[in-house]
Amino acid sequence: MSDCLFCKIAAGQIPAAVVYEDEHMLAFEDINPQAPTHTLVIPRTHLPDLAAAEPDHEALLGRLLAAAARVAAQKGLSSYRTVINNGSGAGQTVFHLHLHLLAGRPMGWPPG
Repeated sequence: MSDCLFCKIAAGQIPAAVVYEDEHMLAFEDINPQAPTHTLVIPRTHLPDLAAAEPDHEALLGRLLAAAARVAAQKGLSSYRTVINNGSGAGQTVFHLHLHLLAGRPMGWPPG
C-alpha cells in the first residue's frame, strides 16, 4: 500500500532501527517504546489487521510469531510479551498487521 507507514519502512523508503529481517518479515525498534525492549515485527505483505487474515495467510501468521521468537532469542530475552492490537478500540494506530515484542519490566495482568 503506497500510503502505509509500515509498507514504506519495509520497502526501505523510511528509515528504521531494523533488528531482524528475512524475505517475509521485518522487525524494528518502536519509536515510542512502552517498555525497555519494544520491538515491532511486521509482515512484508500488507494486511490491515489480524481480522483481515484469511486461511491462506496462516503460514504468514506463523512466520510472524516465529520471527518474534527469533528476535527475542537474538536479544537474549527469557521473558517477554507479544501483543497484537486489532482495531482502533484495541489501540491499533498503524493499520498494517504488526506484533509488539515487549520486555525488560514486569508485565501486569490483566493488560490494558
